[in-house]
This record gives sequence, structure tokens and C-alpha cells, in this order.
Amino acid sequence: MFDRFSSDGSDDDYETARERMVRTVADRVDDDRVLEALRAVPRHEFVPPDRRGDAYRDQPLPIGDGQTISAPHMVAIMADRLEFEPGEDVLEIGTGCGYHAAVTAELVGAEHVYSVEYGADLAEQARERLTETEYGDVSIRVGDGREGWADHAPYDAAYFTCATPSFPDSVVEQVRPGGRLLAPVGTGFQTLVLAEKRGDGSLERSEHGGVRFVRMRGE
Repeated sequence: MFDRFSSDGSDDDYETARERMVRTVADRVDDDRVLEALRAVPRHEFVPPDRRGDAYRDQPLPIGDGQTISAPHMVAIMADRLEFEPGEDVLEIGTGCGYHAAVTAELVGAEHVYSVEYGADLAEQARERLTETEYGDVSIRVGDGREGWADHAPYDAAYFTCATPSFPDSVVEQVRPGGRLLAPVGTGFQTLVLAEKRGDGSLERSEHGGVRFVRMRGE
């Protein structure tokens, strides 16, 4: 982790800090395309203005409404584990500020990202940020993430940016056979769980370490 940087808000300052961030997380991923995605997305545009000096530190930051933007290394690890390919349709549960969706958009194409956000205000803010940063083709709807987004199913992959006690049945059903799911699973202690959907609808799971995320909201 590196210190908070002093910036006059110039693009050069942010680019330098972003490159430093990428080098910090590089040893946690295998796919160089993930690093290029992190390098491309201006994380400072997705955090509140008073936190932009911290935008490229490898840590989560508050974004309002009791929610956070995940630490860059966690975004990188999740993208790396999911092994996205261009053109895959991806369901994201928990839009938050839109940063994670933008990174995913760099890997699959913005028009292939469908994101569900529980909070209406966060969803609207994310739409605005994504449009301003040229990821406006990401689709966002307000709703309970447990229900997924059936209109655009089947998905090649689905991931959660919030902790869930288990993979919700509706989301599992919306992922194609052979597709992947990734989520922080648990309530108190959470584990990052990757699952591949078998042809019979069951999941083959693997665990990828302890994590700490905000809990999924909804009924």
C-alpha cells in the first residue's frame, strides 16, 4: 500500500498514481488483460470528490449509503478468477459506484455488462459516472440482487460485490451450464467462492481465501 498522494487534479497526477496502483496489485493476478483494465479505468472518477486523493490506494473507500468501493486488488482478483472473454454476457450483483462494472466492461465490452443495484440513488449516480467515463452502455437496474436480472439471461458469468449467505437460486438459474459464479459467501466470516455450473444445474465450487465485504441488502 502506498501513501495518499497530493494532487492538483491533473490527469498526469492521476495517471501516475493509477500506474503505481497497478504495479501494487500485479503479483495477485495471472491475466495481463486484467491489469490493462485497471490501467484504463479512472478510479478517481468513481469515488466522492473528497476521497479522490485516496482513489489509488489499495483499500476500499466509502461511497455513501453505507456502501464501499472495493479495494483494487480485490477487483483484480475477482476479474482474474472469472477469466472473462470478450463478448461474454456478465451479471453483476451490486453496482455500487460503477467502478467494478467499468473494469468488467473493459474485458467483455460495456454492452455485455448487466448490473443490479439495491439503492436507487447509487444506481443513478453509477449511471452518470459510467456515461461520463464512456462506459454508458453498461445496463443498470434497481432491484433486489437475489432476483438477478432474468430479462438478459442466460449469462456466461455472474459475480457479487456484496456478501451473500449462499448463491441465490434465481441467479444460479440465470447462468448458462458451463458458466461461472463468484461471490463472497458467508455472513460473519466470508470466503470468496468460485463455482462452475454443471449441466445438471449443480455447482462445482472452489474457495479462494477469506474476504470482507458489505452484506447484500434486500429482503
